[in-house]
Amino acid sequence: MTRVNNVSVKPTVIDLFSGCGGLSKGFIDAGYEIVAGLDNWEDALETFVFNHPGAKKIKIDLAKVVPRELEKKIGKRIDVVIGGPPCQGFSISGKRNPDDPRNLLYRGFVKTVAYFKPKAFLLENVPNLVSMNDGKVKDEILREFKNIGYAVNYKILLASDYGVPQNRRRVVFVGIRGEKGFEFPRATNDNLNKVSSKMAISDLPQQSVEDGGNYPSPPKSNYQEEMRKKSTGIFNHQITIHTPRTIEIISQVPDGGNYKNLSEDLHHTRKVNIAWTRLNSKLPSFTIDTGHNHHFHYCFNRVPTARESARIQSFPDNFIFLGGKTSQLKQIGNAVPPRMANVLAKELLNYLKE
Repeated sequence: MTRVNNVSVKPTVIDLFSGCGGLSKGFIDAGYEIVAGLDNWEDALETFVFNHPGAKKIKIDLAKVVPRELEKKIGKRIDVVIGGPPCQGFSISGKRNPDDPRNLLYRGFVKTVAYFKPKAFLLENVPNLVSMNDGKVKDEILREFKNIGYAVNYKILLASDYGVPQNRRRVVFVGIRGEKGFEFPRATNDNLNKVSSKMAISDLPQQSVEDGGNYPSPPKSNYQEEMRKKSTGIFNHQITIHTPRTIEIISQVPDGGNYKNLSEDLHHTRKVNIAWTRLNSKLPSFTIDTGHNHHFHYCFNRVPTARESARIQSFPDNFIFLGGKTSQLKQIGNAVPPRMANVLAKELLNYLKE
């Protein structure tokens, strides 16, 4: 945060491929001003503006962005550009085709940075981007940003190292305009001090809660107490109703187990290696997906609700998701954990001051 005429001025940020705004939430809590979120998905943008008062929503295809027109819509000088281009083309769960057009969406990010010339940028993606096409995608990203004047460092981060109850790995590129490179912050939570799934969601009830309903108990962990701050009640906690057969199979999987705990005749009832996987109550969650119904609550015989998934992503309870339940789960699964984003945003402030 800088000072002009002895008045604090928050660094201004635009969030490209913003989704519902997980990255932006982390930056807001670190003291930045989010000017706008840019995406082509209306549901996510509605959630974004609902939870980021004062920010604009700009619906746009960033593969076709025209920065000069974008500047007119934003109307402010931008200090930082952040974002996570769609990662399906890079992901290990996909075909990892180097010719996938989604792999080129990062060029819209580069084009925007080149035009606005912010003091810094942060780009997030799946870790497989680093090795994609024998490292050529990563090398191209580094080369393009260097050519427009940025010193860029990257690192694969584990969200649970930064207070997120989830072992979600992501690669983060941070560029600083000039010659001084960004040094990534140390982990805030070691292996003995990580937030477990139970610590994250054990206060949320088994059954659905009408939006705004009361919590059934006091918080049962420091993490839950933190998530409840400024919240007026429980939102986005509508459960999925499974068939009796599905419930019967889930009930046979123990805390932290998976399809291997089932009888052999049930191993192939779902054709994915993550099938019938329960959260482990004593450990951080595996990576929250976009609602494919293969992961289950560590105790209850159902998939997590949107609110439980949001807790695991480190969204506070007063961050409310709009749209239908399927849309909410997709928004949450695609987001950057706000707690991890916050640690990075705070560290970046030290470079902006200089």
